[in-house]
Amino acid sequence: MVPPIRHAVTVRGDREHVYDAFVREIGTWWPTRTLSLGATLAREVRVEPRLGGRVYEVWHDGGEYDWGEIVVWEPPERFAMTWEATALTARSGVLSAIEGGAVTEVEIRFVDLGPSLTMVEQEHRGWERLSAEFRCACPPGYQAGWSMLLERFAAHVARR
Repeated sequence: MVPPIRHAVTVRGDREHVYDAFVREIGTWWPTRTLSLGATLAREVRVEPRLGGRVYEVWHDGGEYDWGEIVVWEPPERFAMTWEATALTARSGVLSAIEGGAVTEVEIRFVDLGPSLTMVEQEHRGWERLSAEFRCACPPGYQAGWSMLLERFAAHVARR
């Protein structure tokens, strides 16, 4: 069993505002160059804000590539989505997916800590569904990635 990846960050802002900024402004703070399927081809990330909505990236050519689907939609408290776990390796300058990926799940919770203060908690679970090779390749990168993403999000909200 690979334990879930968990991170949390405290963000200045009321829960409703922070939830909205996470979902509706994800395309402005998510670093597509380093954390996306398309890297330099990806233009932005979008969330369809509803149960069953897609989370996906849009490439410069207009192509849309799904990351997952919203499976829990409870604004402003939490949402959860399926996550198409992907591990990419560079061989001869070409990115290719490691075989053995599967659907994992990401949950984001927004905990009201008082006036203008919200804790954003992230949990990425379901690693046991992946092949052994994928379990070795994915969690360490996702661990560092989620930590960086939450800090980046907190900085985004602070700048607003």
